[in-house]
Amino acid sequence: MKVVSVNVGLPKQVSYGKRQVVTSIFKEPVEGRVKVTTLNLAGDAQADLSVHGGFDKAVYSYPEEHYKYWKEVYPTIVMPFGMFGENLTTQGLYEDKVNIGDQYQIGSSRLVVTQPRMPCYKLGIKFGRMDILEKFVNSRRPGIYYKVLEEGELGAGDNIKLLYKDKNNVTINDIVSLYINDRNDEGSISKMKKATKSKFLPEPWKIYFDQKIAQLQKS
Repeated sequence: MKVVSVNVGLPKQVSYGKRQVVTSIFKEPVEGRVKVTTLNLAGDAQADLSVHGGFDKAVYSYPEEHYKYWKEVYPTIVMPFGMFGENLTTQGLYEDKVNIGDQYQIGSSRLVVTQPRMPCYKLGIKFGRMDILEKFVNSRRPGIYYKVLEEGELGAGDNIKLLYKDKNNVTINDIVSLYINDRNDEGSISKMKKATKSKFLPEPWKIYFDQKIAQLQKS
């Protein structure tokens, strides 16, 4: 597993219909070593801190392997690395294999997996079409958010070393599937209960699943 591209971007104003919005989804690859802080990478920032950024969303990675899929879905759209707003374009790191709570060493930084990415309309702005939002969620290719446990530096070409595999075994794609599906079965409810016990799953997700469990058990 390794980093193939490091991408950063600062907030910029873009047109959306008849109004102007500020977004940081337009990220570009950078060379050399990049400092990793508890809130973001050097040269990077989030535009709307109410839904983006914070300690639990300090770094976002997206697999290079997914680009082939999306180029087949949207063959006329040019997709350089950073197209999905990711800080790290990676190889060998897949959402169906990565658990919430897994810890990785990248360069001299230490990151822990916290949650999948749920897209907002700004991804639609980036792609120039809003149907990407539903397709993105349903594709089970959400990318991975991390909290920074130890600050450091990283760069393209760095290996991604697994330091700790979370024993709770709730994957990134498990979270997405539980979010999408409303099955009232023991398997789904059990998995949601398991997810709420994950130390590094952010509190809003735990509240969401607790409420969903209560609703399903009433039905």
